[in-house]
Amino acid sequence: MEAVTPTTRDIVAKLWSLCHVLRDDGVGYNEYVTEITYLLFLKMLAETGGEGRLPAQYRWERLARREGLDQLDHYKRLLLDLGNPKVETDHLVLSIFTDAQTRLTRPTNLKALTTAIDKLDWFSAREEGLGTLYEGLLEKNAAEKKSGAGQYFTPRPLIDCIVRLMQPQPGEVIQDPAAGTAGFLVAADHFIKEKTDNLYKLPESQAFFQRNGAYHGAELVHDTHRLCLMNLMLHGIEGGVEHVDTLSPDGEALGKADLVLTNPPFGTKKGGGRPTRNDFSVTAETSNKQLAFVEHIVRALKPGGRAAVVVPDNVLFEDNTGRRLRTWLMDLCDLHTILRLPTGIFYAIGVKTNVLFFRRGKTDKGNTKAVWVYDLRADMPAFGKTRPLTVAEFADFETTYGADPNGGAERQDQGETGRFRRFTRDQVAERNDNLDIAWLRDTEADAEEGLTEPEDIAAAIIGHLRAALADIEALSDELDGEDGELVVTLPEAAE
Repeated sequence: MEAVTPTTRDIVAKLWSLCHVLRDDGVGYNEYVTEITYLLFLKMLAETGGEGRLPAQYRWERLARREGLDQLDHYKRLLLDLGNPKVETDHLVLSIFTDAQTRLTRPTNLKALTTAIDKLDWFSAREEGLGTLYEGLLEKNAAEKKSGAGQYFTPRPLIDCIVRLMQPQPGEVIQDPAAGTAGFLVAADHFIKEKTDNLYKLPESQAFFQRNGAYHGAELVHDTHRLCLMNLMLHGIEGGVEHVDTLSPDGEALGKADLVLTNPPFGTKKGGGRPTRNDFSVTAETSNKQLAFVEHIVRALKPGGRAAVVVPDNVLFEDNTGRRLRTWLMDLCDLHTILRLPTGIFYAIGVKTNVLFFRRGKTDKGNTKAVWVYDLRADMPAFGKTRPLTVAEFADFETTYGADPNGGAERQDQGETGRFRRFTRDQVAERNDNLDIAWLRDTEADAEEGLTEPEDIAAAIIGHLRAALADIEALSDELDGEDGELVVTLPEAAE
């Protein structure tokens, strides 16, 4: 992914400083980025010569030159009309502005925003890439508030590591069924553009495909979908991510993919709901979203297609539906590598996560011969605000993984004192297909004792509570419908 330069960081910092203005108008962190996206979309179309997509009266200059209540009223009409299919016909514009509303109530605050945006160094922003600027704003939002927006934001060093290992290629269909703000898709696009001189080495038909047909995905949360489309547009990708629920029949319409890169949401569907997919057989009766997403990914892969997916630990050890899913996965796919991730890299430190790397077989039986496990969790610090995750943390894993995206490079089992080990399919079967395999001393508690920032300490506590609630929900889910049914009512987790 593009490096954020000091100039871009300066522009991001100036944009982020405007959130203090909006906070006085009752606009929170998460709403701020959505609010600023509406205005940045208009301004960036003006900066890139793309204003032909908009009705003349709703272009940036017409909005920015207005004053007072007239400007605020015009802005409110603009949001309504650009999201109205009877007024606006451009699909991207409609998708970004559908159901758009402003939380601004004071004309002075809107004027402060438009004035400040106009004063930014747009020449430098264009030179360095407007997509890089917007990506920096999304990252800043996630870093400032790990709950909320952070739950949709996979750490960029992890994304870049996964993309380098999976080596997306021109002409491949790449899917993210839980796209968030499009981090994986943007990183894959950047990887391909670096290898093809920004697509100029490709025939025009292939370049057109990369811009318009290579990337597919879904995002359920409406405001996050807006940010996703904006991010894709600013990186030269036109649409491709739909505002749908992957675990509904709409998910089948995402089609087949050569490569799936994703970090699905953790937890259970609200109200204990089940997937409504007609093609699901393994996870049809569970409300556990991460299990159901794994089934979608396996079904979405073309024969020979590959995937890298972030999952919490319970996917590796949960019994009943979880075990059936793992057995099915290892039959249909070559699950060749598992990366045990450090704690604290997501919004909740107590949530332990992994990356599964697998390739869909051309038959439906016996594709996994052995599973390699790399433990990047034991004897590692707890990452958080005072210790952010960096690309350096993944250097040894990338070396040991090897140059073959499908795990076929020569590898060395490092034994009980090393981080990288091989377990045959028979050894995994002896564990009842439990893939939560650890052999190094668990140092998570030691790492958490070293936390100093109140935000990191609070995140650790919340993470452990969420993990406990998830265990209770899983138990309730398994007992649902049996005699002596256990009924558990859980409060919504605070974001």
